[in-house]
Amino acid sequence: MKNHIYKQIELTGTSPTSIEDAVGRALKRAHKTVRNLDWFEVVGTRGTILKGTVRQWQVTLKVGFTLGE
Repeated sequence: MKNHIYKQIELTGTSPTSIEDAVGRALKRAHKTVRNLDWFEVVGTRGTILKGTVRQWQVTLKVGFTLGE
């Protein structure tokens, strides 16, 4: 097993439909510019309200990726 060195970034994904969708959107967007994505951790969940209902989910993630060799 290789010894990896990881770098962490923090992202906030948003979605009008669900927490899972907000996570997926953040990871999909990060995948376009960050190589070697490996893991994520949800560190915060919040949302906005409109007329008494959830308007938008906001999920903050720590995302780890391996540094190239």
